[in-house]
Amino acid sequence: MTRALMIQGTGSNVGKSMLVAGLCRAALRRGLTVAPFKPQNMSNNAAVTADRGEIGRAQALQARACGLAPVTDMNPVLLKPETDIGAQVIVQGRRLTTVKARDYAKLKPQLLGHVLDSFGRLKAAHDLVLVEGAGSPAEVNLRSGDIANMGFARAADVPVILAGDIDRGGVIAQIVGTKAVLDPEDARQIAGFLINRFRGDPSLFDDGYRMIEAQTGWRGFGVCPWFPDAWRLPAEDALDIRTDRRAEGLHIVCLRLSRIANFDDLDPLAQEPGVRLTMLGPGEALPGDTDVVILPGSKSTRGDLAFLRAQGWDVDLAAHVRRGGHVLGICGGYQMLGRVISDPDGVEGAPGEDPGLGLLDIATVMSADKRLTEVQGTHCATGLPFDGYEIHMGRSEGADRARPFATVDDQPEGAVSADGRVAGSYLHGMFTDDAFRGAWLAGFGVASDVSYGAGIETVLDGLADHLDAHLDVDGLLAAAC
Repeated sequence: MTRALMIQGTGSNVGKSMLVAGLCRAALRRGLTVAPFKPQNMSNNAAVTADRGEIGRAQALQARACGLAPVTDMNPVLLKPETDIGAQVIVQGRRLTTVKARDYAKLKPQLLGHVLDSFGRLKAAHDLVLVEGAGSPAEVNLRSGDIANMGFARAADVPVILAGDIDRGGVIAQIVGTKAVLDPEDARQIAGFLINRFRGDPSLFDDGYRMIEAQTGWRGFGVCPWFPDAWRLPAEDALDIRTDRRAEGLHIVCLRLSRIANFDDLDPLAQEPGVRLTMLGPGEALPGDTDVVILPGSKSTRGDLAFLRAQGWDVDLAAHVRRGGHVLGICGGYQMLGRVISDPDGVEGAPGEDPGLGLLDIATVMSADKRLTEVQGTHCATGLPFDGYEIHMGRSEGADRARPFATVDDQPEGAVSADGRVAGSYLHGMFTDDAFRGAWLAGFGVASDVSYGAGIETVLDGLADHLDAHLDVDGLLAAAC
């Protein structure tokens, strides 16, 4: 029979995604067919699947750790925040609706059936399913109708391992406090705990470890030290992308928009030794030594265009271009570069029209149809092919489309300004292609010999080694049922 195990955390960002990825690779190396699963995720960093749906980027990485192509069943419910109080609801890879946070609780019970269907299909196809929770089971105010943590674990009868993050401090209270507030039936679903992100000598925590065991009655599965190469894996949060503080290298600056989406485009650039990558935060001015500005994707193009202007970045960008600097807009960033963005049907908010940055002669009209597909493009400037994906709403047309950024199926894609210094494209993922990335960087005088895909595989293997060295991985896998 297929077995399953769920990793839940004492809070958000305690390392659940990384733990599941490492356990997936460790199980694969033990000869098991294994698949990742996250019932509900909240992220604007999505991956396009082979079945033309979308899932959280973390589950795509976990699928890679399993040696699998990502499919929509691995993350059946994906919430993509569009505002501070509302999110788009993606169910089994397709947009269902957009709801306000307070209304989502009413929708959750309708989604459990979809979650269990997806989980059942994965169980039928694999020896082991490793499940990642969301947030924390200690958020007992959200327990009614829960599909992300204990609600799912009990409905699917999956044992739970609770992970605490000692780097945040207070890990004893994190775990013991979770036990204290849980419903007794929920607490019985927990098979044990582990400590994550320890810095220094783990033996110094021996007394605390024994205290947690005594206070909870749960079995401990080990203390996992900080994994120093974690930054080399695709980031789930834009705040996790490493900003390079070196004084040398091609200076690429990415504007960290409030609804930044699909920023995995930046991960390969962050690993280039000849590149200095800066994630520019709110209130920060564009550095004067910037060579290239990247306007990334956005879940709310018009909203983030207003956010960009509120930071004064529109003025900075105009000055950057006048000085001879380069700009690349990707997806929503491409739309912002144009003359106007129209949303007559209110796809992303209130119906209306906003002037763009005017750096490309294009106009964009938003529509409810979302394009979700993997593509192979050919870069017009270098003639090099590359694999990428599209995940966007809206269509852009205008005079600068006569100079496309790329071609897809022999059709023009994207646009380039007459002087060649401003470019835009709907294609994500282009920089994961080593040959294309190397040629693009060579245009700025930067040599590249980085193999990005091979690097990810090396880090995933190293992560599995790390978990095997410090956790009772065999015990964890044996706890699955």
